[in-house]
Amino acid sequence: MMQADAWPLAPSLGREWAIPGPASQDGLSLTDADPALSAASCQHIVDMLTAMKRHPAEGGPEVMELDRYWHPRMTWYGPAGIGTGRGQNGFRNWHQIPFLNGMPDRGQYVGDITYHFFGEGNYAAVTGWPDMLQTHTHDGWLGLPPTGKKLEMRSLDFWRMEDGKIRENWVTVDLLHVYDQLGLDVFARMREFNKARHGMANYSPLLAD
Repeated sequence: MMQADAWPLAPSLGREWAIPGPASQDGLSLTDADPALSAASCQHIVDMLTAMKRHPAEGGPEVMELDRYWHPRMTWYGPAGIGTGRGQNGFRNWHQIPFLNGMPDRGQYVGDITYHFFGEGNYAAVTGWPDMLQTHTHDGWLGLPPTGKKLEMRSLDFWRMEDGKIRENWVTVDLLHVYDQLGLDVFARMREFNKARHGMANYSPLLAD
């Protein structure tokens, strides 16, 4: 929809582009990974997510210890609708702050979800269907007003470690499913948004009667 200039909702805060593979060019491995390194990468992610869940329930942003877990030149490749953030500031401003503003109770319903972690060398991943639950109680996320609805999210995250910290994070979230839970039919809105634009690429109001 975005590539066709047909996205009918609020624009992404982050950069929309063709998401690249790992900057280290080692995403395809033909050899067995070191089990100890794989376990360490996976544990780093588990510890990072545990720290993130402390805010805002247990304190301010400092309790998440971003500097401890994330490389200063990290890149967070977000899903279409959110976009990519470069560095900790890009990650915080284009994703984390709006997300926490809109759903401050995220990470509080671990007993109600199922997720699985994987580690291989410098890489780790987690998936769940759903693997997140939170309540949309405030403004600030995706340009949407608060609905008070408890939302489940289907996602898949990949992380690449470098020098003991997260350098790259690829994030896929089924945002169309999220919009559907909010009562917003994105495809119906797209049809309304674009039905008068068909065949009008060369139209100029200056040439109209």
